[in-house]
Amino acid sequence: MADLSGTWLGTFEQDNQPTRFELILVQGGNTLSGSVLDDGYMGEATLVGQIIGRRISFTKRYLNRSYYTVEYTGIVSEDENAMQGNWNILNRHFGTWEAHRGGDNLSLELSKVISQKVPMGVSSIVNLHQGTTAT
Repeated sequence: MADLSGTWLGTFEQDNQPTRFELILVQGGNTLSGSVLDDGYMGEATLVGQIIGRRISFTKRYLNRSYYTVEYTGIVSEDENAMQGNWNILNRHFGTWEAHRGGDNLSLELSKVISQKVPMGVSSIVNLHQGTTAT
């Protein structure tokens, strides 16, 4: 069974728009709990879920009085440093997500992105289209 406790930095896509998030997971056996900070207007959320083998599922509930929950499912990589999958709200809104295990400065990195209001990774895409590589 994968050990997912720790800090993760990820992206979910909705209507072809990426939104960055920071995820803090606490694992006890197969059970997951934690918190999420989205780089979007919805902001903070809590989560509960489970991990079985490399399959992860969790429910995200925003703290801003939203009564909708977001259901996430996915697969954890063999090295346990990445995960990806799909999310949905009432089977009406849905998309993909991915996350990577982070280092010590994820909060600082996410705060910088939020303050700039520029999605991370955009410069890499622009550089790719211009034929350069990001450092």
